[in-house]
Amino acid sequence: MLVHGYEGDFMNNIFFVGTAGSGKSTMVGAFKKWLDDNEIDSVIVNLDPGAEKLPYVPDIDIREWINLDDVMSQCGLGPNGAQIAAADLMAVNMNRITEVLDGYNVDYVLVDTPGQLELFAFRESSQVVVNAMGRENSMMVYLSDPTLYRSANGFVSTLTLASLVQFRMNMPIINILSKSDVLKESEIDRILDWYNNSDSLYGCLLDEDSNPESIIGMELFRALEDGGIFGEMRSVSSETGVGLPEIYAAVQLQFRGGEDAERDN
Repeated sequence: MLVHGYEGDFMNNIFFVGTAGSGKSTMVGAFKKWLDDNEIDSVIVNLDPGAEKLPYVPDIDIREWINLDDVMSQCGLGPNGAQIAAADLMAVNMNRITEVLDGYNVDYVLVDTPGQLELFAFRESSQVVVNAMGRENSMMVYLSDPTLYRSANGFVSTLTLASLVQFRMNMPIINILSKSDVLKESEIDRILDWYNNSDSLYGCLLDEDSNPESIIGMELFRALEDGGIFGEMRSVSSETGVGLPEIYAAVQLQFRGGEDAERDN
């Protein structure tokens, strides 16, 4: 619903972040539908200037102001260089995005970040983006590709990346196991147990000791354990809808102490 201005205390940003192929855009679309079905107001902001097709209709789309083909031709860059340049140009155009956001009165802003994780997490332009949208009203949903979690070593490596992203962006984070529908129930249970029970993960790392990489994995594990990273992970599927209520519950806990949003009309 469009109005003139919005109540800043109610406008909370959820940045969906993860490696390429982790299912960010599909999850954004599925979560938007779940919110709509439950009569919870939200809008979608697409911040990926290189997206060719999206599984949802964005309310605000960075591609209206930044066209990757134009960046390539005007700057004489290839696809990779153009992605980097476009990521930096995004910060320059943030005033346009926030001006459009000022016209919405919703509970949540769902932000679909660039497919290449490093373009969002490790460039200074993203700090400009988050600050412009309101860091104090922002959090991340970090999607982990299940194919990277099939070994204890892969699990630790991916979890290390998630912790680096959280450190870099300085925002609260929810870790979710994306695309859980492609895994067997036993695989889901094992992965969730690794996250919820660090002793179980430690034992599996020891079992993989024949792999030279596991030595590094053990050091990363200790660093993660000392940093208090382990806790809770949610198994989610945008295809089946499993876990979407749990994402909402975690978001509510972060922003409102677990209470459902109540808006003034």
